[in-house]
Amino acid sequence: MKKKVAVLFGGQSTEHEVSRVSATSVLRNIDLRKYEVYPIGITKDGVWIEYKGNYDNIENGAWEKDEFYKVPEGQKILFNKEVDVVLPILHGLYGEDGTIQGLCKLLQIPCGGPGVLSSALCMDKVYTKYVLENFGIKQADYVVVEKFIFEKDKEEIINRIENKLGYDVFIKPSNSGSSVGISKAHNREELIKGLEEALKFDRKVLVEEAINAREVEVAVLGNDEPIAAVPGEIIPANEFYDFEAKYTNAESKLLIPAGIDELALESIKSEAIKIYRILDCAGMARVDFLLDKVTGEFYLNEINTLPGFTKISMYPKMWQASGKKYSDLIDDLIELAIERNNN
Repeated sequence: MKKKVAVLFGGQSTEHEVSRVSATSVLRNIDLRKYEVYPIGITKDGVWIEYKGNYDNIENGAWEKDEFYKVPEGQKILFNKEVDVVLPILHGLYGEDGTIQGLCKLLQIPCGGPGVLSSALCMDKVYTKYVLENFGIKQADYVVVEKFIFEKDKEEIINRIENKLGYDVFIKPSNSGSSVGISKAHNREELIKGLEEALKFDRKVLVEEAINAREVEVAVLGNDEPIAAVPGEIIPANEFYDFEAKYTNAESKLLIPAGIDELALESIKSEAIKIYRILDCAGMARVDFLLDKVTGEFYLNEINTLPGFTKISMYPKMWQASGKKYSDLIDDLIELAIERNNN
């Protein structure tokens, strides 16, 4: 008997469009001989709709206007327990932050990816740092900026950042993905502008020292005994791997395996698995590192618990380079969700 799988896409985050592209790739590659698939779109206004039309319309956004193929109140498929497992192909807030995971847990439906605590923790860059620094995980030095304090005493905040970190620095909303709201500041003017922009996306912002580094990523898969794929390296088209470099600039390069020696490849895989376990991840995650060009040391950059699944995304590409087909990867994620739910 076919397993019934709900594939959630869209969502209310700034990564709505990226989610649609990721979900389209999943829908085109999931094995229909094994699964009965229920594509469920979530609009930016939070309306859940089952969509039975052309997958191309999910990718280009036309699905919301495709009245003939839309079934309202798509959330009832979950509430009525009509599916065996949920694959939340949702990036960012209200999808990657523990909210969907909590809903599925309440409904007792297996959900792909990490659980509630791990999802929420990994989504928040600041609290990820707080936890991992207690385990001696090497990370870039940082300052946390809260919106209400910044609005009261901007000068004091700027001085503190300059005194502790100097320039250059990266500015990141604590709860955001796909490099949305992230900027690099080379001076005070750019720092102020970057903070003001980042605070549009979150009330808490992370300011990090800018390490002169290469970007190396590791795809991790599994529950209690996770494994890591061949690490990959990002060669961004822009000064850093921002939204444009990730999704629209064809000049960005993906190098798999990463251009480092075999010993370093194995070391970074082990570190990725260690971090995955510390943060209680399950199902999947992509662990991103910075490789200092001067010292050769690795620093954790961030963890993505529902990484991009687009046709150019690093996560499936790293597994492909490790011998795992895209459709087999989807199979694994479904089985891991069921396994986790039963334990």
